[in-house]
Amino acid sequence: MNNHSQNSRSRIIHSQRGFTLVEVLVAMIVLSIALLGIAKLMMFASRSNDSAYLRSQATELGYEILDTMRANRQTAINHGYDIALGTMPSAPASCLQPTVCSNASLALYDVYTWKQRLGVSTGGSLPSGQGSIVTTTSGTSPTVTTATITVQWDDAVAQSSFGATTVGTAAPMSITLETIL
Repeated sequence: MNNHSQNSRSRIIHSQRGFTLVEVLVAMIVLSIALLGIAKLMMFASRSNDSAYLRSQATELGYEILDTMRANRQTAINHGYDIALGTMPSAPASCLQPTVCSNASLALYDVYTWKQRLGVSTGGSLPSGQGSIVTTTSGTSPTVTTATITVQWDDAVAQSSFGATTVGTAAPMSITLETIL
């Protein structure tokens, strides 16, 4: 009886010794699906980070021109910084030291350098970056001048990965800053 129990026990241990080929293949399939899911998640996270980076760059560029307008406030109130979306001013004379510029020349120089910093094709930060500045004056006493700054760029790479647009279709995004000068 003792010999018979040892024989049964060795058969049970012997039959449970390893994995079968089917179990290994199933484990490999589950692992490969999990790795594909992780890769897709990393791609979405990368595209989201890129989109957020472009938005922060656009915001920074909007505040940059707003600060230069506040530094040259009277010219900004007189619409010296106004420019339409999609237009690029001609290159003005440099207003860097030791050159002395008038306030109007400084405004032209500020707008020109700002527009260059917007578009990637001109060495700037944003793909298809464009900007506009509109100042409006209202009221009689005291008058209030409002500056509206719009920065626009193409976010097609991120938007196509989220399914918002098809690949190759432009997806313009924009931010608008509005303040009283």
